[in-house]
Amino acid sequence: MRKTAGAEARTVRLAKMQEFVEAGGPLPIKQAAQRLDVTEMTIRRDLSSADSPLSVLGGYVLATTLPGVDRYSLDEASDQHAINKRLACERAAKWVQPHDSLFIDCGTTMVHFAEALPADMPLSVVCYSTNIAAVLSRRPNTQLMLMGGLYHPSSATFFSDEGLQYLNRLGVNKAFISAGGLDLERGASCSNFHEVPVKQAAIRSASESFLIADESKLGKLRPAFFSPLQAFARIVVGGAPAAAVKKQFKELPVEFARAGVAAEHMH
Repeated sequence: MRKTAGAEARTVRLAKMQEFVEAGGPLPIKQAAQRLDVTEMTIRRDLSSADSPLSVLGGYVLATTLPGVDRYSLDEASDQHAINKRLACERAAKWVQPHDSLFIDCGTTMVHFAEALPADMPLSVVCYSTNIAAVLSRRPNTQLMLMGGLYHPSSATFFSDEGLQYLNRLGVNKAFISAGGLDLERGASCSNFHEVPVKQAAIRSASESFLIADESKLGKLRPAFFSPLQAFARIVVGGAPAAAVKKQFKELPVEFARAGVAAEHMH
């Protein structure tokens, strides 16, 4: 069956976008629309079909086959590796002191961190996700500051330039950051590009930054890089990875949290 003019135009656009991505890496949807002289909605429609060789993630066009592209969904991640996430977060919560000002990152891991904070400890906390805010809002002695902006359902987060400016003005003394991948060479990465500037602003503004992950994230690489691992004062990993994997991270300030075992320090 002969293609319609609309289908042929879509095929041409997909081919051109594939060339753009292969040449320069992930491409903002806005730029793709400008280059092809169509609306952003047209680009999103082009990419939404099952036969598209490209994906849209965090406002960027990227290859579906890019390592680590797994269309992260908060709901899908919520039950994976929950025990190890909780162990890591309970360990990291011990680094929080009364009257600290904190940034708490988004994601299913950080829900466990928010829940692990001592119930009555007086704190000031900045966050940008609804699931974290829901936990913190029930704490009687916590001053909660929620960054606003455009809502992203995949990670239940908000993002805007004004939100970043707000975070920079506030400043925090400790930032607790989550990651979808921890790679020795490529650093910490996540699945959503819109989270990158928020994580980076939090790391810049904090006196100390801490990275929290479960052992399944070690050696993984997600599409959106946000920080070298050396930027963190401490890294806590929940679970018991293979000895060969642990050895790769021996030069970093990593602690492994396991059930019934005191935290194991690598550095």
